[in-house]
Amino acid sequence: MRRDQFLHSLAALAAGGALPLTARAAAPVKMMIPANPAGGWDLTGRSLGKALIDSGAADTVQYENKGGAAGILGLAQFVNSAKGDPNAMMVMGAVMLGGIITGKPPVQLQQCTPIARITSEYNVFVVPAESPLKNMKDVVEQLKKDPGSVKWGGGSRGSTEHISASMLARAVGVDPKKVNYVAFRGGGEAVAAILGGNVTVGGSGYSEFAEHIAAGKMRTIGVTSAARLPGINVPTLKEQGYDVVLGNWRGVYGGPGITPAQRATLTDMIVKATRHKTWQDALQKNGWTPALLAGKPFDDFVDSEFASLRATMHLSGMLG
Repeated sequence: MRRDQFLHSLAALAAGGALPLTARAAAPVKMMIPANPAGGWDLTGRSLGKALIDSGAADTVQYENKGGAAGILGLAQFVNSAKGDPNAMMVMGAVMLGGIITGKPPVQLQQCTPIARITSEYNVFVVPAESPLKNMKDVVEQLKKDPGSVKWGGGSRGSTEHISASMLARAVGVDPKKVNYVAFRGGGEAVAAILGGNVTVGGSGYSEFAEHIAAGKMRTIGVTSAARLPGINVPTLKEQGYDVVLGNWRGVYGGPGITPAQRATLTDMIVKATRHKTWQDALQKNGWTPALLAGKPFDDFVDSEFASLRATMHLSGMLG
């Protein structure tokens, strides 16, 4: 076979996903991060991208941020731009499911290809260091007196911190519909609002607040886990007498219409990256719990999460 015929055949096989990753390593991974910079999804996507490169699973990673509507704007762009693209990935998670439930957008997650769940974490609630509210009990007392006076700041409507605030209100006898929740397009905006005293309480993953907590600019008042998180001395809402336990998780999806072989390749890449020291260091640094789940178990997990979140949001008064 002549060299030009060989190269033509090689290109055809690569386009069809028939070649192993190493044969098409020159194609960059395109990482859609459906949130603004400096938030949890952004940190997750960029940490994963670095692990993909350091592990040798990818040569290069291109990032694109598209924030808004609990990730729905990014999802819509991903659906439109990544169809059949074997190199496209999108960070997603429980927040996106909540946004889909509340927003009922025309674009659906099911249009994309599930790859893997990669982390799990819980929401930490904080107040500015100078806040007169010293703990969650103080917050609850103010919430009971005047629900609207407590501004809860966090991710988009339907995020786990939004659901948690509504669950807390319901648990203490306050109408969840009266929760004054201020949604932000990204973690950076939420942090700025908390530090500026523009919201009463902020909620997000610990990793988004860690440096400000360490610097004494924020004070932790509760976490939505069932037990205290290892290495993080934050009292749970449950141990403070509030029956609120809600986990968050993040995962990765591939583009619409990719083949089973291409899905398997992306899954292998994620598995390889999450085994690398770079990813293990990111887990420890950010307080993330490893939660790798792929294949049909991940498909079933997402279906179950949709049902569970819908029920929780209904009970919390978020669905009308």
